[in-house]
Amino acid sequence: MKRIFFINIAALLICLSACSQNSGKQSNNLTPDSYRDKQSSYEKIIPGAERINVYLPYLKGKRVGIFANQTSMVGDTHLVDTLKKLGINIQVIFGPEHGFRGTASAGEKIGNYTDEKTGIPVVSLYGSKRKPSTDDIKDIDLLIFDIQDVGTRFYTYISSMQEFLETALENHKPLLLLDRPNPNGHYVDGPVLDVKFKSFVGMQPIPIVYGLTMGEYAILLLGEKWLTEKANAINAYNITSKETVDTPFHFLVIKNQNYTHKSKYILPVRPSPNLPEIQAIYLYPTTCLFEGTALSEGRGTAKPFEYIGHPDLPKNMFSFTPNPNEGAKSSKHYGKVCYGWNFGGTPEEVFKKVESKIQLKWLFDAYKIFPDKDSFFLKTNSFNRLAGTDMLMQQIKDGKSEEEIRKSWEPKLSEFKAVRKKYLLYEDFETPNP
Repeated sequence: MKRIFFINIAALLICLSACSQNSGKQSNNLTPDSYRDKQSSYEKIIPGAERINVYLPYLKGKRVGIFANQTSMVGDTHLVDTLKKLGINIQVIFGPEHGFRGTASAGEKIGNYTDEKTGIPVVSLYGSKRKPSTDDIKDIDLLIFDIQDVGTRFYTYISSMQEFLETALENHKPLLLLDRPNPNGHYVDGPVLDVKFKSFVGMQPIPIVYGLTMGEYAILLLGEKWLTEKANAINAYNITSKETVDTPFHFLVIKNQNYTHKSKYILPVRPSPNLPEIQAIYLYPTTCLFEGTALSEGRGTAKPFEYIGHPDLPKNMFSFTPNPNEGAKSSKHYGKVCYGWNFGGTPEEVFKKVESKIQLKWLFDAYKIFPDKDSFFLKTNSFNRLAGTDMLMQQIKDGKSEEEIRKSWEPKLSEFKAVRKKYLLYEDFETPNP
């Protein structure tokens, strides 16, 4: 119990110093063709990055390295630009899948380059390497991580965060994680990953929807000692109760303000090219599984992860034609008319469709009407990597009911839920309203 106590106290200390301070309001200026509803209709949530008065003292006089992408915004201005204007010495930027500016296609390998706007060198961590080298950070005094997650195991930003955290600890570089809300943080569901399917789209034994923010997930990784042996050996929470900028630390979370796991949060910036609106983000925990099948998951259309279909499905179904675009230069069935489903709608309609569970029925229905059952699941084994298990594929083939499948998930899912609760920084979705 002592270890867990230190984890929660250390992460909370950063919030406590500013809970009564006005850190500003979240921007409502949404990017073009972004989300249909404005943040004004939801809770006024202030992400960690916007609480500059809390963390700026830690950065002054330091040589800083930042892991960021296009979601790393402070109001209408990028975090990097904001900190540069405040005189912070940013030495290097690290970029994840889709790149620092967020325009690369899914899976596209990116090399190192210099950011045109700032002149700061960018080191890609989704190309020839996934972790910063010791040489990359040898002249860095402090590291920052600030990227928007969407709350699913196979969305690779949590894998990038884990490896960045490991590098920071292994090289004794303090790391500030600027937390952001999880738009799918209101539930937990799906099979827990079997470690034999460990990959960059699933590195830890967690369910598909894990119900944690990036900050909470990082604390879980530390608390459960799921990092490298060298990183696990570091006492990442060595802050005393006296909170000053001179107090040494290995890892700190700058919390969101006014956020709970009951919050509905609409992202002001698309987190990646193929998640252009909140409807796609709500559907993603289910429809991303179609990546491991012969069906198009809507890449190359205006509604990726909302349109699902295949050229060989019945012609009286909903139809769409995927074609190359900026965020999906190559994918399935380009130039062919696909027939299937449009799971989209207004944000409220889509939220009600999924709300608190993965929609197994959609997979059942697609498999049932697909003409060639032997080719429904791709031979690449990608479905099993996404599901984190080979059981789900076999259960669908065997015609198991949703009740039977969910029962098979339950033991490990319940275990994870108990572990998860130890690391929460925010009120949970199961907590009754006063």
